[in-house]
Amino acid sequence: MAIDKAYLEFHAVQLDEGWQAPPGAPAGIEEKILAGSLDETNKRGSRTRLIRFAPGAHTTKPFEHDYWEEAYVLSGDLIAGGGDYGALERFGPNAYACRPPGTPHGPFDTKTGCLALEIHYYDPA
Repeated sequence: MAIDKAYLEFHAVQLDEGWQAPPGAPAGIEEKILAGSLDETNKRGSRTRLIRFAPGAHTTKPFEHDYWEEAYVLSGDLIAGGGDYGALERFGPNAYACRPPGTPHGPFDTKTGCLALEIHYYDPA
């Protein structure tokens, strides 16, 4: 099975419009889908998105999902862990993560705000 995404040539991405809160996200966290779609019910597809955290936005517990996730911090700071979830680690621009399905990650916090590029996908079978 091939990954289904539309052909998109270079184009300007408007960062001042088209943002929405991901389902269940706390206040101050928004996404902008750049390409594709992820069907979590049928466990197929892929999406590329920008995700941004407003200064001070945070999550309260780790995430775990059944798809691959690649994340690249473009700007700002992203703080992972804390509390009962391990030592705090602060990441800035050019930090990268590649997480297999089922990998716990987070919670996340930011002091200055954060913009990251994420790619989510199921293994093509």
